[in-house]
Amino acid sequence: MTLELRQVTKRVGAETHIYETSVAFREEGFNVLLGTTLAGKTSLMHLMAGLERPTSGEVWFDGRNVTGVSVQKRNVSMVHQQFINYPNFTVFENIASPLRVARLRGDEIKRRVGEVAEMLRLTPMLDRKPSELSGGQQQRTALARALVKESDVMLLDEPLANLDYKLREELRDELPRLFHDRGCTVIYATSEPTEALLLGGCTATMHEGRITQFGETARVYREPADLVSARVFSDPPINSASVIKQGGQFALSDAVAWPATGDQQALPDGRYIVAIRPHHVTPFSRGNGGVRVDGRVLVTELSGSESVVHFELEGQTWISQSHGIHAFEVGAHAAFHLDTARCLYFGEDDRRLAA
Repeated sequence: MTLELRQVTKRVGAETHIYETSVAFREEGFNVLLGTTLAGKTSLMHLMAGLERPTSGEVWFDGRNVTGVSVQKRNVSMVHQQFINYPNFTVFENIASPLRVARLRGDEIKRRVGEVAEMLRLTPMLDRKPSELSGGQQQRTALARALVKESDVMLLDEPLANLDYKLREELRDELPRLFHDRGCTVIYATSEPTEALLLGGCTATMHEGRITQFGETARVYREPADLVSARVFSDPPINSASVIKQGGQFALSDAVAWPATGDQQALPDGRYIVAIRPHHVTPFSRGNGGVRVDGRVLVTELSGSESVVHFELEGQTWISQSHGIHAFEVGAHAAFHLDTARCLYFGEDDRRLAA
């Protein structure tokens, strides 16, 4: 099943919710829409589902223009962030509801509901009402109702956001298995970069109603096309600062400089932007030729497995993220090490430069 948006826009009054967007989603695996709240993920999904009509442009399914086709006539399922189940129906009837609308035979309904309930470990709960279920079981029921329809397009709008950590981890691991070999195009919206990396497939980074980059998830993460995409795909936020290239080195300040390598050496002298993710800024040296910086500690966040430190460097707030517990005193100066081999460089137009 192919799903393509061609020069799609969405305006509501004077506000533009989706700027002109053209993208052909991957037929197999996950297509992730990654962006913060109000980036446009849900608006884009509503256009795909037919819940809203684009102001301009077209939506194509399998080579067919479905822009004017109603949601009822598109073979699409959507799972929302909130648990949307019929409160007076049993779990069985909730899952079966789209099949009854499609007027399938009773034995076929029973077979398909039984299969998807077994897959999602809901079989013992089929006679219960949603109010008798946990949050995770309610979301499983919503997923089962979407899966049982055997849609051509599956839209998952931050479906795990309201679950506790353990349930999110559990369902996140299950989702790729649930959709394997189902022959549908899956679009999954999330605000969490880690979730996009775990799901794999392809990722579209979104910012203020625009898709800034689309491609294989790992590649979009490693090779952001611009600074906006790099920021969308970084949690904690990516560190960025102005640097000056002069001769064979980049200088963050008079005291902090490192050599240009590879294609960077051919860049003309001048001002650029350097960006580096927090886990490449550590309180210890990895012995890989990085550079030491000294910053004033502003905030520390310690957990059982990692340390996150916010510190001031050259008038800006930087973030370090490292494994293990590292003690810091707020207000004191501390040494940090930048793995400069992991630095990303951008021009003044925010476009990424040669590696």
